Amino acid sequence: MGTQQLLLIVLGIIVVGTGVAVGIGIFGSNAEQAQRDAITEHCLLIASAAQGYYGKPAMLGGGENSFDSIEITDCGLSASGDVTTGENIDATFVVEGSGSAFTVTGISKAEDGKSVVVNCDMTRTTDQRLSVSYANW
Repeated sequence: MGTQQLLLIVLGIIVVGTGVAVGIGIFGSNAEQAQRDAITEHCLLIASAAQGYYGKPAMLGGGENSFDSIEITDCGLSASGDVTTGENIDATFVVEGSGSAFTVTGISKAEDGKSVVVNCDMTRTTDQRLSVSYANW
């Protein structure tokens, strides 16, 4: 083979190798973002169900304007272990409620030490009740 052909082959291998490396990096960061988004969505769904529990009368299985005795089953998940813990394929969720304040924490199963925390304060106005925070993302 000629020198030009060898140079083109080497250059082609370098370009393809670089493209594959960049693609793997992009895929990894997108997978992590998808995991974080999925856990956030589940936490917000649990918080939404908890708000429904908060406003429902005790006669109908609600909290009657209190989160004091809320359980994970009141938020739409099956309990795994104790009554405040549930899980799905993405994360383990822990709910805590006291008075008009509620917290759900989603702990990632795929990424050690990463979690999503959604706080709900029913004393605030409707558009300011929920806050979302991320740990170690």
